[in-house]
Amino acid sequence: MRTWLPWLTAVVIVTADRLTKIAVLDHLEHGTWMPILPGITLTHVHNPGIAFSLFADGGPVTRAILHLVIFTAVVVIAWMVVQHGRRSAFAGFAFGLILGGAVGNLIDRVLYSWVLDFIHLWVRLGDRTLSWPDFNVADSAITLGAVLLVAIELRPSQRTDNAPDSD
Repeated sequence: MRTWLPWLTAVVIVTADRLTKIAVLDHLEHGTWMPILPGITLTHVHNPGIAFSLFADGGPVTRAILHLVIFTAVVVIAWMVVQHGRRSAFAGFAFGLILGGAVGNLIDRVLYSWVLDFIHLWVRLGDRTLSWPDFNVADSAITLGAVLLVAIELRPSQRTDNAPDSD
């Protein structure tokens, strides 16, 4: 199970990401929004940058560099799956989430030169509205995978004092 779990997880994330983005592209005009629940709105936003729209104002050279960096990151993450994904099912799942999210957003960049973001979270506090930048399924998977990897590293070791190092 540990061998295929990261890859299966990545495929599920890429599929969910593509299906949700296709639904938004088909049913919600660019720049519009639709309230779902208090604090959750579906939007249709094109993000030419990376997280939090960093580098969104860059020109063609910036976009080409972003594509190259993100493609390199996907290759490195896939290598990490092969090297470390079998360490535990939990780690394999986390690496699969990150890989699937990275591939999902890379597909957008290749197809459109931007990433489709469509989930907008907000809260109203008195007369102020606080909101989180728009994101998508791929972004959520990357974030969850990263949090899980940190949790794996912070949990107490299962080794005993007499156990030999595996390094």
